[in-house]
Amino acid sequence: MAIRIFPPQEIIETRIKLPLSKSISTRALVMAYLTPGVSTLPTEGISMCTDTAILRHSLENTSTNVNIGAAGTSMRFLTALYAAMPGREVTLDGSARMHERPVGPLVEALRSLGARIDYLGKEGFAPLRISGRQLSGGSVDIDSATSSQYVSALMMIAPTMDAPLKIHLTGGGTASSPYIRMTAEMMRRRGVEAEISGYDIHVPNTPYLRTADDAEPDWSAATFWYEIAALSAGWVTVDGLSADALQGDRGVATIFEHMGVNTEYTPEGAELSALPDLYARIDGDFADMPDAVPGIAVTAAMLGIPFRLSGVSALKVKECDRLAALREELLKFGIILESEVESGSDVIAWEGRRAHVREIPVIDTRDDHRIAMAFAPTAIFIPGIVIENPSVTDKSYPGFWEALRDAGFIVQDADSPFPEAFTTEGGE
Repeated sequence: MAIRIFPPQEIIETRIKLPLSKSISTRALVMAYLTPGVSTLPTEGISMCTDTAILRHSLENTSTNVNIGAAGTSMRFLTALYAAMPGREVTLDGSARMHERPVGPLVEALRSLGARIDYLGKEGFAPLRISGRQLSGGSVDIDSATSSQYVSALMMIAPTMDAPLKIHLTGGGTASSPYIRMTAEMMRRRGVEAEISGYDIHVPNTPYLRTADDAEPDWSAATFWYEIAALSAGWVTVDGLSADALQGDRGVATIFEHMGVNTEYTPEGAELSALPDLYARIDGDFADMPDAVPGIAVTAAMLGIPFRLSGVSALKVKECDRLAALREELLKFGIILESEVESGSDVIAWEGRRAHVREIPVIDTRDDHRIAMAFAPTAIFIPGIVIENPSVTDKSYPGFWEALRDAGFIVQDADSPFPEAFTTEGGE
């Protein structure tokens, strides 16, 4: 299935209610599962997206075979959780893409704590056979440069161990470190004081004492409404967004200020409106908010703003290789990214090189929700763009296409005739 998108015929002025944060929801489910005396997983304050539904089902599932599909967060969190459950025998598997997303650093760390985990295919990747045991605690080193989820997974199961856990981060840096701080704060709210000091994290082996309500709108999803505000110079009100949110992606407000979007926080949320000036270029390290990179890169390219975004190597092992996807899909708009992307470096960059565009772009989403949502707003510049496999947005934002319609976009089947407003005499 594919859809075709056309922009609103009037200046955008819309109010948006975002889905709840997927990152917060997945952690809340795992911590609730590990809290003594909690018999039912929470439903209030939990995102209703596909990824959280998969995690919930897996936690409630007593089967010896668990398949999490394309849910990378579930793979990391469940690997640690099942390994820390004495007597639990599980084969944990996922999609073909999941067989290409590394889990080796987490497995090795868990093994050093007494876990029994075997690879059933390629070393370092799913599927896994996990035999749950009482884990020892103590000290563990982990390379966190690929994913902070390895670290969060270890932190969340530490209260079940025989001794406190000291995690030392190696690998020359930490991908998405705000997510580690998010995990620590959510644990603190549940009675477990995790201490972060430089590259060391200390977690006591004291049990979770209670559940908590951490619900926040998803700042990663907000990125695409910032993109719409930037490309349309319209007005977007986003309910519930807060400058002091747990999520590191709240930093997109500052980045989009450089691309012509002002954020005014109110008791109800955030009001996004146009600024008169654009920065001459965008440069920065995005290791702390990699999920925002597709939306930021596409926005800057559409506005003609050169950019150099570093700290993005983790994007190669997301739902797809997002660096390759951005390079190939932006080329359909005549945007030629620099060779640093092609060489597999830690940078994605554009210095203004362009090629002719000879046809309406057809976006290959590669089963990646953020690629689909990042390119949807480009219909403002090229009406009638096609998005293949649009249902991938259900992974994090089930109502995205309906929200676009509410904002005035025309979203229709790709094979349907062009709307009258976008046709010319003699054909489309």
